[in-house]
Amino acid sequence: MQLSTAPYEERLTAPRSWWLGSFLVGVSFALVLLPFGTLPMLGGLAGGTAVAAVVASSYGAVRIRVVGDSLIAGEAKVPLSALGEAEILDPAEARAWRTHKADVRAFLLLRAYIPRAVRVMVTDPEDPTPYLYLSTREPERLVEALTAAKAAAA
Repeated sequence: MQLSTAPYEERLTAPRSWWLGSFLVGVSFALVLLPFGTLPMLGGLAGGTAVAAVVASSYGAVRIRVVGDSLIAGEAKVPLSALGEAEILDPAEARAWRTHKADVRAFLLLRAYIPRAVRVMVTDPEDPTPYLYLSTREPERLVEALTAAKAAAA
């Protein structure tokens, strides 16, 4: 049996500026520990930077994948048969759907530093979730992958 490759996979990594922010957190720790000497200051720099970098990395570790007959978005795994039409949202429309147009029952895989998104309707009558809101840097590729995977499953 041969494993199928993922037609779409994206990791929603944190922006580069967050890594600079991680270093600045380390500098802040170093400044707080400066009165205690050089060694605690260096420990604060290394430790503060490491902790902030781990937090930034873990926040950006979420993935969106279309594999086989499923859409995997973060911790959600939805069969393609339960999904309807996918709509590409430009930055203004994406902002509207994550604020005043949002439905509290919707599944949001939201990363505010990614301005574009895809909204995928859920057609399963047993599922109370009306749609999936997925922040993505490549919405066209995601919609193409969903369309191709649904066509291959049919």
